[in-house]
Amino acid sequence: MNHQKPTHDESDDDYVSKTGLKREAAALQKLGEELVNLKPAELERVPLDEDLIDAIAMGHKLKGKHEALRRHLQFVGKMMRNRDITEIKAVLDQIHSRNNSTNARLHKLEQWRDKLIAEGDDAINAVIGECHTLERQKLRQLVSRVKKEQAANHPPAAFRELFKYLREHMEEQL
Repeated sequence: MNHQKPTHDESDDDYVSKTGLKREAAALQKLGEELVNLKPAELERVPLDEDLIDAIAMGHKLKGKHEALRRHLQFVGKMMRNRDITEIKAVLDQIHSRNNSTNARLHKLEQWRDKLIAEGDDAINAVIGECHTLERQKLRQLVSRVKKEQAANHPPAAFRELFKYLREHMEEQL
């Protein structure tokens, strides 16, 4: 009995190695995991058929059950092999870029808050130059309250209030 490995011609465009197939399967499983981890409002934006919606809902129920969730995510990945995932990937990219830009804006606001606390009036003048809707007196009061809180080791109520005030007025500029 002669067991020969099948040879593949380099010009054969349809050939995918076993490693390549595993890589694709792992990528689809990761994509399925991203879908299971989306918030409900974000998930509504993704174009999914009924079977995938049901599988993702089951994935939500299995959270906390590590091994069952792992097997289920493999199943979701297998389901995705038969589907065109270009639209799904496009919507996920939009969601991720929006999340990243939101995080960057919040980080910028945190930097402004920290600068206001550290530098006082110079930073207040700079931030008012950036956003004309902010009130100088309100900023001074909030910064003063934050410094008193920090000195007395009180909970950071004014610290949060300062951030909220900056977010309400500067969100459009960032």
